[in-house]
Amino acid sequence: MRREQSKPPCLTDVEPDRISCLPGHVTDQILSHLPIREAVRTSVLSSKWRYKWATLPNLVFDNRCISVASQDHTVIKNKLLRIIDHVLLLHSGPINKFKLSHRDLIGVVDIDRWTLHVCRRSIKEFVLEIWKGQRYKIPSCLFSCQSLTHLELFNCWLKPPSTFQGFRNLKSLDLQHVTLAQDVFENLISSCPVLERLTLMNFDGFTHLNVNAPNLQFFDIGGKFEDISFENTFQLAVVSIGLYLNFENNQSRLHGGSSNLLKFFVHLPRLQRLEIQSYFLKYLSVGGVPVKLPIPCIDLSYLSIRINFNDLKEISAALCLLRSSPYLQELEILARPEEQTVLSTHTYCWEDVYLDFPDLPLRYVRIDGISGIKPELDFIRFLLLHSPVLERMNVKPVLNVGSELTKELLRFRRASGQAEIIYLDPS
Repeated sequence: MRREQSKPPCLTDVEPDRISCLPGHVTDQILSHLPIREAVRTSVLSSKWRYKWATLPNLVFDNRCISVASQDHTVIKNKLLRIIDHVLLLHSGPINKFKLSHRDLIGVVDIDRWTLHVCRRSIKEFVLEIWKGQRYKIPSCLFSCQSLTHLELFNCWLKPPSTFQGFRNLKSLDLQHVTLAQDVFENLISSCPVLERLTLMNFDGFTHLNVNAPNLQFFDIGGKFEDISFENTFQLAVVSIGLYLNFENNQSRLHGGSSNLLKFFVHLPRLQRLEIQSYFLKYLSVGGVPVKLPIPCIDLSYLSIRINFNDLKEISAALCLLRSSPYLQELEILARPEEQTVLSTHTYCWEDVYLDFPDLPLRYVRIDGISGIKPELDFIRFLLLHSPVLERMNVKPVLNVGSELTKELLRFRRASGQAEIIYLDPS
């Protein structure tokens, strides 16, 4: 019997290409990890991929979105503008995130148009970073975008319209190199009822920081200011503050002998991590420095302090914080060597401190930037004698400090039999 020859498979039986058969969630995941430029180029893969990129919920236009051989900034800028216009024109579906951050972008009027477009699409995250030129004035349409949950601005000028009523859904606000007036800042913060994270760096237009945010949990600030106060911030757990201005020059502006230290902690009962950077400890030490705070910081487990060891009031402020933190586990001390070149004629009276200072619960201590002067060594000796559960102390001096410092540290008595002193090479 003659065997029939098998027929060649018809076109409908041919297995389709695998990339066209990928599940929708897989293609979405692939596209989400590609720069916008590469995501658009996937349209040539197959008919199913042709407009897949146009539904991307996160649009990021950064240095990776264009590739040009020209070094002409005008050519680069014009190509960037065309790309953004093209993507926004063809995009369909919701836009959750819009980020514009390119090194050659200046504050062009096109940004107003793009901002209006994405605000009409109920955007949740808006990031604008202007790396060149003057402060870019944020268009008024952004201040009416109530769908925002995250707002991040760099090198911008904020002047909300008189009708601005806050961002009722905003949870995260990041402002860096910005200009805004005193009343604008206060109204902006107090009008964001669910705000949880606030970052403020290098700002101008106001000098008094009045923070009223009932749900705030994270606060990171660095800049030049004269005063700071908190109100209704009982959820705040992580605070990092850097004062970039030597407060010693501004003490004449203070009224009476009120304690900055007491005022600062009144509305921070749940603080878990505190970083005191640059000259902020000098600010806290102005006025009367209490032996300890009226209400201890029972949740504080990490403390970082930048200190001038020749300033007796700063030492007192640091000791007040240690005495008021009964469950502190980690301590970082950073010296301000630029202020310690002139030796102080007064020394701290450690004898009085040793008499009634409680044991510290510290387990890990890091000391950075010391030069081996007596006030520094006295402070280290104190920590070792009052830390019975200490496990490790890392010490990193400035450059050109001799081996005598190492020998001196190793001779110090320790309350903890398990405490290691690790000398880190400054180079």
